[in-house]
Amino acid sequence: MNGTDEVNSALPEASRPAQLLAAGRERRVYSAAAWSVGTADGPLDRGWTGTRSWTGPALDGSELWDLASVTKPVAGLAVMALVDAGVLALTDTVGGHLPEYRGGDKANLTLHHLLTHTSGLPGGVPLYRGHGTRTALLNAVRMLAPAAPPGTRVQYSSQGFILLGLIAEAAAGRPLDRLVAELVCAPLGLAATGFNPDAAGRARAVATEDCPWRGRVVTGEVHDENAAVLGGVAAHAGLFAPLDDMERLGRSLAGGGRELLRPGTFALMTAGHTDGLALRRGLAWQGQDPVGSPVGDSFGPASYGHTGFTGTSLWVDPVAGRYAVLLTNRVHPSRAGDGIAAVRRAFHDMAYVLG
Repeated sequence: MNGTDEVNSALPEASRPAQLLAAGRERRVYSAAAWSVGTADGPLDRGWTGTRSWTGPALDGSELWDLASVTKPVAGLAVMALVDAGVLALTDTVGGHLPEYRGGDKANLTLHHLLTHTSGLPGGVPLYRGHGTRTALLNAVRMLAPAAPPGTRVQYSSQGFILLGLIAEAAAGRPLDRLVAELVCAPLGLAATGFNPDAAGRARAVATEDCPWRGRVVTGEVHDENAAVLGGVAAHAGLFAPLDDMERLGRSLAGGGRELLRPGTFALMTAGHTDGLALRRGLAWQGQDPVGSPVGDSFGPASYGHTGFTGTSLWVDPVAGRYAVLLTNRVHPSRAGDGIAAVRRAFHDMAYVLG
């Protein structure tokens, strides 16, 4: 079943993302995909294709998708709203907000280091394997040995974003899920976006991996194992959202994020902060890297966004005033295979020329 909006009918046949994404399903890159491409004024093309799992019902557009690491910039928007309010500053340190880190090797890491992945903390560490409770996993993060001095290289680190979420909670005196709901979701009307979907949300979630660690197909609970041990709420992964909400977020970002941040703060967040290093990073955002961009070459050098391990992405070109949302479950039933890389690049090439 294809839910492509009627706006697609006005596009040249070869430009339709619907065909590209349906073909990706036929190659079993994912069982389901949804997308929206547009400007601050609204979508130019949107739709969905496939089934919630390989044996599940057809999509109807209301599905919840595990955003995976697209959680990072959404949590980052909440952090920057706290910066806007004077609750946090980019120069604040880990030790300044988290007493258990004082005197340790992470005490002087700043919010800027964490937001730009220049903290030196390693990424992709499967801490859940030996630390099965929240307390144990957070202690493992505290004991994790840095892989580089802060500020010397970009090293993608979910562990750094775990710390970022803890700092936001400590500074604001509210849990991270409430901060995201109050500072990001409420201003944009993202009514169905959040952590740990309830029973109704889980019933309309798209399946992810047949997880060896959990011994079942994961549906409606966070795919990221470290986030699962943390209770499903973390700054690095855990958010679920439907296409409509991601479209609202994309439209806001394409329009300058006025509903979320002051113009100067928004410009600071989306600018490049890692000049002189190999990879371009904003504050919680990936940049358009000179070599090996996940979205190809069509989006301009000032564009920014984020990808998620489950097959999700949100990308914005501020010069063109355009956003592109792609949601898939490319880890269903297995994370093996890299077919999403070519699909994602081709989708963004199409997205840039729509309309």
